[in-house]
Amino acid sequence: MMQFSYSPPTESIDAVITWVDGDDPAYQEKLAYYLSQTTLVHPEATAKTRFCQAGELEYCVTSLFRFAPWLRNIYIVTDNQIPPLLDKLAGTSYENKVHLIDHKVIFSGFEHFLPTFNSLTIETLLWRIPGLSERFLYLNDDFVLVNPVSPTNFFRNNHVVLRGKWRKFRSQKLSHRILDRMRAFRKRPLSNEPEFPKHRLAQENSARLTGHDKDYFYLYHNPHSLHRSTLANYFAVNCSQLTTNLCFRFRAAEQFVMTTLAAHLEIKAKKVVIDNQLHCLQLKLEIESLRNIKQLIRCADRNKNLSFVCVQSLDSAPLAVRDVIFTWLDRRIGSFDYLLAEKQRIAGTV
Repeated sequence: MMQFSYSPPTESIDAVITWVDGDDPAYQEKLAYYLSQTTLVHPEATAKTRFCQAGELEYCVTSLFRFAPWLRNIYIVTDNQIPPLLDKLAGTSYENKVHLIDHKVIFSGFEHFLPTFNSLTIETLLWRIPGLSERFLYLNDDFVLVNPVSPTNFFRNNHVVLRGKWRKFRSQKLSHRILDRMRAFRKRPLSNEPEFPKHRLAQENSARLTGHDKDYFYLYHNPHSLHRSTLANYFAVNCSQLTTNLCFRFRAAEQFVMTTLAAHLEIKAKKVVIDNQLHCLQLKLEIESLRNIKQLIRCADRNKNLSFVCVQSLDSAPLAVRDVIFTWLDRRIGSFDYLLAEKQRIAGTV
């Protein structure tokens, strides 16, 4: 049994963001080398948009400053890289609120699994950030807040707030059972490529670890509320599950999702509140037309319950789409420079 020790603050709430600059030549060289050493990796698992960035991190962090000022610390977890945003923060009142955490820090004792290019693997160890608060939020760098939120939107009376719904396992649905039998009858896969591990499959894997085999709580794509001790205590007893999830440099169908595992552990402990009042808009720029994106934005501006937005594949979007997205984000959030100037202007009028 492996022991993990820490002394987390109990009242504060931190935020954790994962980020990588896939355009960094050193990162690209490292990725290319390990891809050449790996077989049976689905193309989608290594698609360029999974690693590239287009300035989303600044909007993400700025939105936390603006709409969740009660956060104590913001941790950015990355692979030996420094985001340009840190230069902007230097010398400001926000400088000491943002901390850069290298993969080597959270993989201490598990360095042989590095480097990794797998978000599921990285997420598994986020709770090991030194000094991380007992209660913390986890979000990807393509997430932003667009309205004010409070701590009670995420935690209530030592309970985590979950957003999602109960779903049946794929194997429990008649339509999927028929499809699986048809595949078995063919006695061959539909493609020579390995099956891409869909997020729903990974959520099912996570629920199974806590004893669910017929239904599970499907987490919506949004910032997740987590208790550090829940994960630390679980992996102290189930270290083999931890190491198994870490061994995949690229996404694999066998993996679980840390956030879904944590949610089901909290459900088992009866420490959850299910509340879907706050909404999240997913902008899938790789499949949505410019016309549809504009319509989604108009609807978003009218939705008073919309608190979260996930802008996917901004790096690969056409310039016209980028212009629309950046214009909207500037209107709803603003850049860090604008936030800083606004704060100084307000201070000058007091």
